[in-house]
Amino acid sequence: MRYQPLMPADRAQMLAVIGVDHVDDLFVDVPPVARLAGPVDLPAHASELAVERALGRMAGRNRVAGSGPFFCGAGAYRHHVPASVDHLIQRSEFLTSYTPYQPEIAQGTLQVLFEFQTQVAALLGLPVANASMYDGSTACAEAVLMAARVTRRRKTVLSGGLHPHYGATTHTLAHSAGIEVHRLAAAVDAEAAVIAAIDADTACVVVQTPNVFGSVTDVTAIAEAAHAAGALLVVVTTEAVSLGLLKSPGEMGADIAVAEGQSIGNGLNFGGPYVGLFACTEKLLRQAPGRLCGETVDAEGRRGFVLTLSTREQHIRRDKATSNICTNSGLCALAFSIHMSLLGGAGLATLARLNHARARRTRDALAAIPGVEILTPRFFNEFAVRLPRPAAEVVEALARWDVLAGVPFSRLDPAAGLDDLLLVCATETTTAEDIEALTEALSAEIAA
Repeated sequence: MRYQPLMPADRAQMLAVIGVDHVDDLFVDVPPVARLAGPVDLPAHASELAVERALGRMAGRNRVAGSGPFFCGAGAYRHHVPASVDHLIQRSEFLTSYTPYQPEIAQGTLQVLFEFQTQVAALLGLPVANASMYDGSTACAEAVLMAARVTRRRKTVLSGGLHPHYGATTHTLAHSAGIEVHRLAAAVDAEAAVIAAIDADTACVVVQTPNVFGSVTDVTAIAEAAHAAGALLVVVTTEAVSLGLLKSPGEMGADIAVAEGQSIGNGLNFGGPYVGLFACTEKLLRQAPGRLCGETVDAEGRRGFVLTLSTREQHIRRDKATSNICTNSGLCALAFSIHMSLLGGAGLATLARLNHARARRTRDALAAIPGVEILTPRFFNEFAVRLPRPAAEVVEALARWDVLAGVPFSRLDPAAGLDDLLLVCATETTTAEDIEALTEALSAEIAA
């Protein structure tokens, strides 16, 4: 049957059946501040061809990352993804059902997730990793809920170096669970403030390294302070490639480590879908959200894979689940695992060193521009600079030079009062010509 829109009589009949007078009655639980006062500013209707053309014109106004010098990071990073990754993720033995409910027909998917867990555990330096999560920010929120369950406390401290979007996501979920969130003021170096905020009521402390300003911190002292107070330490990493060069969260005393895995095997994709990494100590295993794949043998003694632990609402009763929002982002996890396998440990370390070298070269070039102040002394592939005028204005100006200069911090946290801060990122995709173009355009705009 071809689609036929509902007529007024159809709508009236449906409303009568469910016992309401008007469609608006279905949205009474949505706060008024979140509702539109009227229709969106779009034509009421148009043909399919007209819609395609209109949206095409809108999309044409975007400047894609690969079209020229690109220095944006702030939680989503441009890296080269080999063509072999895209080829392999389409193989039928791996690209099977989204959720492997029947292990006998999903051995490829389960094996990949088992290998993925092994890779994530090695990267994050902890013995247990789950079969991926929705993304880094929701993985962070899940870690806070997990810590509250384990410690039976209701207070969480968020570092001032935590990505504001991660903080907002965590606050949203924690608020609904009755967890008190103390988010410290944004700071390039937040270690001392975090330690001072820990008390006997703290369930967990959430820190990020490299943090949102790019600052690399050894969080061992924070781990010791948290553990002394009976709290857990959650370490967040938004740039997974950094784990090829820096100390792992587990080495620094993390109880739970979460990360965004987009950097490995996954493109920017206009902001998603991405893949969350989650690992913890063995004693916290039973409280971990999501699910874990395990290795076993079948009736004939052959190696096989199963879901060993599935404590999410799709597998057990909702009120017994450790998570009601997580998804394993199967395709993105597959791409991550294949790229990691192609790189190997040595390849990842080489890629990480290349990123750091390109970022240092970019830092040195910007530091030579009068009026530019480098704020991040220790960084991986991203750092913060202070400009003599609002960073958002500078970014818009440099876009006219066909240079995407970075992310103004004001876009991430408008209320922080750091309008002159610009986050600049350089990866292995950054060339000497890109750095020269950025330097020339920024020098000209500052001098103007």
